[in-house]
Amino acid sequence: MITIERVSPQTMEREAAANGIELPIEQTSVWADFQTGVAGRTPWGCLIIRQDNALVAVVSLIDMETHGYHYLRSVHGPVWKSKPDERLEQAVIAELVDFVKTHDKHIAFLRIDTWSDKGTYPVLSTVPYNETVILDVTGGDDAILARMKRRGRRDVRKALRESPASCADETDIATKDFSEYYAVMVETAKRDGFSPAPMSDYVDMIKALGPEHCRVFGARIDGKVVAWSIVTLQGKTGVYYYASMLTSVRREHVPDKLLYTVACTLGQMGYEKLDLMGIGNDFAPSLTSLNEFKTKFTEETTMIAAGYDIPIKKTFYNALRLMQKIRRALRPKPQGNAEKAAKKKELDRKAHEAAKASKGAAAKPKDGGEKPKDGAAKKASAATTQQSTAPQQSMTQPQNPTK
Repeated sequence: MITIERVSPQTMEREAAANGIELPIEQTSVWADFQTGVAGRTPWGCLIIRQDNALVAVVSLIDMETHGYHYLRSVHGPVWKSKPDERLEQAVIAELVDFVKTHDKHIAFLRIDTWSDKGTYPVLSTVPYNETVILDVTGGDDAILARMKRRGRRDVRKALRESPASCADETDIATKDFSEYYAVMVETAKRDGFSPAPMSDYVDMIKALGPEHCRVFGARIDGKVVAWSIVTLQGKTGVYYYASMLTSVRREHVPDKLLYTVACTLGQMGYEKLDLMGIGNDFAPSLTSLNEFKTKFTEETTMIAAGYDIPIKKTFYNALRLMQKIRRALRPKPQGNAEKAAKKKELDRKAHEAAKASKGAAAKPKDGGEKPKDGAAKKASAATTQQSTAPQQSMTQPQNPTK
């Protein structure tokens, strides 16, 4: 029998600790307090879930209000005492839906992380992931390096030898003035084709979580911030939450040096793990461009539960999905890095063929015919030049695909 009890955040944290559950930061009271300051978000409640009076999971839910409706979000929740089988997870989800229906008539759907997709729908928004990279940061700097793939060790060693960047914990500096760091994020967003959150979102996060739960690491060249990362801290784990870098230092090995600095610093502080967050696979193909960088730092990746939607007001939720489908059908198809690269390759091929054809026609004119005019050759040459000088598409992506 599954039972659910609503408790205070402090009680949930205490029960989790007593049952050997390490809570992700998004499931803690400090995160709930942070969310209170975000427009449209309100902590809804903390729940203890039991099977036959034995605790099996805990979950903290945030009420998200958007476009006139409400849904409940639990990032990295429920948090299980041990990984559930499908039967137990389905029983808990069913009881959770009934619990929410009974206690709040305004909630349209749940967005929680589940191991199975049975009875769920792909999320209406955000980019969930079910695979991540987690570094073991115990044993000292050399041990951290030794556990990387050969490619990772090579790149980090090269960065330590050749990168002019100076990397350090700059939490105090960033808390006082984040503008220099935000300028780097603005350039990153422009380069990689996404919209950055307002600077206040980063500042509020840093200040609300405080240095015990949130650190800012910076990389500087000649005193100028060229890259940075925000790392959250909870329990024994750090999470590489956000990261940004100037285009001008892409060949200076800055990301490798910065990440290794973070890993070593956290290890020295007594943390055991550094989670680099999502990577791409069949479930999250849009994140594939992150894989080359992230996966070199460990021999293995880690599978996790992923975000799914679970309707409560089914008719209303179906209407939301229909509206989304219509909007997507009317919206021009965006071109990501892969599409742009394919288009550039095709244009290069056509330009090359045009230039080759023009050159061949000029070298071997038909008897009695005219040689091709210079204009055609010039146009082909111009097309070839234009394509060869087109900027290379960025492989960098923003961190935090799900938040």
